[in-house]
Order: sequence, then structure tokens, then C-alpha cells
Amino acid sequence: MATSSGQKPGIFAVRDVRSLITETAEEGHGLKKAVGPLQLTAMGVGAIIGTGIFVVIGEGAGVAGPAVILSFVLAAVACAFSALSYAELASSIPVSGSAYTYTYATLGEIVAWIIGWDLILEYGVSVAAIAVGWGGNLNAFLDAAFGYTLPDAIAKSPEDGGVFNLPAVFIVLAITLLLVRGVTESARVNLVMVVIKLAVLLFFIAVAIINFGTGNFHPFAPSGVDGVTSAAAIIFFAYIGFDAVSTGSEEARNPAKDLPLAIIGSLIICTIFYVLTAVGAIGIATPQQLEGSDAPLAAALDEGAGISWAAGILALGAVVAITSVVLVIMYGQTRIFFAMCRDGLLPQRLATVNQRYGTPATLTIGLGVLIAILAALVPLSEIVKLVNIGTLFAFILVNIGVIILRRTRPEMHRPYRVPWSPVLPILGVAFAIYLMADLPIATWIRFVVWLVVGMLIYFLYGYRNSRLRREHAEGTPGWAREESDKP
Repeated sequence: MATSSGQKPGIFAVRDVRSLITETAEEGHGLKKAVGPLQLTAMGVGAIIGTGIFVVIGEGAGVAGPAVILSFVLAAVACAFSALSYAELASSIPVSGSAYTYTYATLGEIVAWIIGWDLILEYGVSVAAIAVGWGGNLNAFLDAAFGYTLPDAIAKSPEDGGVFNLPAVFIVLAITLLLVRGVTESARVNLVMVVIKLAVLLFFIAVAIINFGTGNFHPFAPSGVDGVTSAAAIIFFAYIGFDAVSTGSEEARNPAKDLPLAIIGSLIICTIFYVLTAVGAIGIATPQQLEGSDAPLAAALDEGAGISWAAGILALGAVVAITSVVLVIMYGQTRIFFAMCRDGLLPQRLATVNQRYGTPATLTIGLGVLIAILAALVPLSEIVKLVNIGTLFAFILVNIGVIILRRTRPEMHRPYRVPWSPVLPILGVAFAIYLMADLPIATWIRFVVWLVVGMLIYFLYGYRNSRLRREHAEGTPGWAREESDKP
């Protein structure tokens, strides 16, 4: 350990797991343990089921035909390998920060900074883009239900011909205030929204079953295996979000048991709903009908089942679904930022927890305002692609982290263990690399530029103010002295 030697810790210094866990109990920097297994699972479902199932099913059906059903299963399997690794690390290291914290405990400070900086961009841009989508779906709901839409000037960003995206700002600031209020309140609101959007999907599935036919299933795979895998690459990103559950590690009442259950359980629940929805959609509409609509599920009910009024219900489901995604993803970003501040890599004063609400209120408000500005004014069509590469990069490091910790800390208590390690984590890495290789070169260039900016900040600020280096200068931490006294 770098902290136990006489030499100043280098950029690859690793944080000891015991030290990370000890910090969660510090006065003024400890989060309230108030979330149970149901709320954690709902967070996973809330983050995963968003516009993906309401939109991406059409794109996938256009590529794979009826075999898009297999694409949903294949994408779930690809995510499952990384989900298992997240489950092991989240239960073993119940500390805020997700992939950032896990990397700090396995690959060292510089790599942790890179992934943390990457996640700040990924989550921030994701929330802004989803908030913009929320505004669009709100307009679709108002149109379907009341025949009214908001004026473009206040409903769209300058990139799309508007002046100021008021709905996007509204939803971001509303979620910010909810997150400041407390994790318990946020989890309850999210649970209600998850129940509503699952009910909407159940409504769709029930109607599809009543009007089901097998004629649209032939030919089943018109583009063969290539079509199934290509559609899976598109659909994969509809599953992203389960990793946000791990950001709630520190606030879970029983992280050892509840986090693996929530991470894996939310992925299973969403896979079941995705597959049933895909089967139902093909049962009442052709792949061409699904592909040709911006709202494929509503189109399926309208053209396949003759229920035109269902468009309003599906639009409402989309609004609620997106609201839930904004809540969980923004929650995740605040906790990652909080962990980096507590470690001193970013201003530590921002990691102060509000004693009344038990949340990092100042940090949350600051991020909320920045994201609201981003959603209202900044063109997002290109930079939103960075979300994909950032997520896959995090998956790679989490899978590698499991392998390294198994070797460096074999004695560490692991409430949940990835089966057949290192085979499954290696498969998780392979799937992520495969999908990253298919991303446009422009996305890679933007990603590298963002990381270069991050490296400048690290060496100008983070390296000097790192808690790891500060503790070394002040003397070996108490937990390390106690460990060295043991025979």
C-alpha cells in the first residue's frame, strides 16, 4: 500500500477498502442509510425503462425483423456479465461512487480520476438529453390527450429551432429539489413512477395478447444472425442504467444483501418486460409499421389493434418513464461527484452533507443548475453519443476490478461473488470492447478531448489535494496503524 510506505503516494496509489468504508461514518461527510431492497430495485428499473422500450424497439425491428425478440435477450446477456461484477463490488465496497470508487480500490488514483471524470460527463449529458426528451414527450402527451402543444420558442432548444427549452429546465430543477429533500422521499416518488410505467407496459402487453396473431413472425430473421447482433447493439443502450443502483451503496440499509438483489433483479425484471413487449408488438404490427413510427408502441396499438385513443396512455407512460430516469441518473451523478469531493480530488467542501436532509444539498443544487442550463441551451445531438462510450468504458474497468481484487485481496469479505470468475468478467470486457469498437471516430475524438481536459484538472488540483496524499503527509491513518499492530 502506498499509504503505508515512507514514499509519497504516486498517481497509481490505491485506496484501501477499509479506509473507504471508514470514511462513510465521518461526521458531516456520511450519508443517511435509508434505502431498502424494494426502493433499490425500483431505482434500477426506473433507470433502465425509459424512452428505450418506447422508441428503440422500432429501430431494432427495422434491422432484425421479428428476431428483434432475440436481440433483446442477447443485449440483456451482454449486460448481465457487467451487472454481476457491479453486484460483487457494490456488496463488498458499500461506498458512494460506483465505478469510480471501485477503480480507486483496484487500479489506482489516476485511473479512478479518469473514470470519475468520464462518469461526470456521461451522467450530466445523459440527464440533460433525457430532460430534453421529456419535454418532447410532454408535448406529445398534451397533443394526444388535449390537442394542445407548447410553442416551439419555449419547448425547444436553439439547436432545434426554439429559444429556451422550458420543460427541460423545469424537470431538472424539480428533480434537483426532490433529491435535496432526501433519498427516502426520492426513492418513494421513484417507486410510484416505476409502478405507473410498468402498468402502462402491462396495458400494452394485455391488449397485444387479446389481438395477437402469428402472421407477422414470418420470416422470423430476414437479416439472419447479423441482423440480430446489429439490433442487439442498438438495443443494448436501452438496458443501461442498472449501474446507477451501485451509486446508492452507501445509503442502503443492508448493502451486502440488497445491492446484488437490486442490480441483478432490476435487469431481470426489465428483460422480461422488454421481451414480452417485443413479442406483443410483433404480434399486432409488422416490423415495417414499428420502424416507420417515432412512437412504435402507440402505432402498434393504433394500426394493429385499432385503438387510436391508446396513444395518450403510451405518451403518458413515456413521460413518467423519462421522469424516473432523470431522477435516478441525476441521483447517481450527485453521488459520484460527492465521492470524488470527499476524496479531495475535487473541492472537499462540496462533500458536506446537509444535517437536516442528510444529502449533499449544495453539490446537488449546483449540479442541477448546470444541467438545467445545458438542457435549455446547449446542442446535445452530438455530445450525447459520449454517454455510450463512457458507460462501456466504466463496464470494462468494473469487470477488470473484480479480477484484480480477487487476486490482491482474496481474504476480503464478499457477500456476493461473480460465478466462474474470471471467465464472466472477461466476457463482460469483451462485449464492451466489441460495442465500443463500433462507435464513430468523432465520438472517440470528443472522448479523448474530454479526458485531456480532465487530466489537466487532476494534475493542477486533484493530485495536490488528494486525501490519500494529505493523510500520508500527516502520518499513517489509524486504520493502517491498527492493521500493522496485528501479528
